[in-house]
Amino acid sequence: MMTMGALLVAAGFNLLLIPHQLLSGGMSGISMMIGYITGGNIGWLFLFLNLPILIWGWYALGRRFVMWSIYSVIVSSLLLQIIPVKPIADDILLGAVFGGIMIGFGSGLALRYGGSSGGFDVVASIVTRKRDLPVGMLIFLLNGSVIAILILFSGNWDLALYSLVAIFTAGKIVDLIHVRHIKVTAFIITTKTEEILARLLTHPRGITIVKTRGAYSSAERDMLMTVRTKYELNELCKTIISIDAHAFINIVETVGVVGDFRNGNDD
Repeated sequence: MMTMGALLVAAGFNLLLIPHQLLSGGMSGISMMIGYITGGNIGWLFLFLNLPILIWGWYALGRRFVMWSIYSVIVSSLLLQIIPVKPIADDILLGAVFGGIMIGFGSGLALRYGGSSGGFDVVASIVTRKRDLPVGMLIFLLNGSVIAILILFSGNWDLALYSLVAIFTAGKIVDLIHVRHIKVTAFIITTKTEEILARLLTHPRGITIVKTRGAYSSAERDMLMTVRTKYELNELCKTIISIDAHAFINIVETVGVVGDFRNGNDD
């Protein structure tokens, strides 16, 4: 999936955006801007400019995420050397829209499977660890700064606005695929409370214990209530079932959360 994501990103660049001199935003957009002005190799510029952000991500997000992000960035840079810069759409608007779709799909795959396509994806992932915001829209806002720089230095509003279409489209597609910000509430009825808590409390989410009594059996059990993101749901269920195969788990989608839902906020 990471390789497929890198392929989609590189294809979106070389087949849809770069032939029309459009920008994708973030480090890739800055790489494109420098490449257009100087004639430099956009793929290698993309790799070089991502290094400082990936180092930051190493300390802020952990080794696994950054290792996959490094893999994605390197593969994207190599594929940018292989895929020819040849437009598959002559119309600049089609290039912007479908380039955004392709890049957004590739970036979303990378984020969904535990990495990123580099650049502002890493920055957005760092921010959303503290604030639960839609990643795609956050990337769109960050990438808007690149468009502002383009307008400031070139004054070309047409290219800037078409580039904005590509960036907005990519951001919306990322949010369709990457569901980390969508929250669910899990109600877990179990007889192995302490074992489950020992595993779940290592994760930065709050848990509330509610005493329950079965209407049919009159047996008293604990019900654990925790709010998680949809992205974390599969791992949560696997962990619970591995400890208590007879646990009952009820999952409901959460419309909204007021306050923090991390450890230390479950009272």
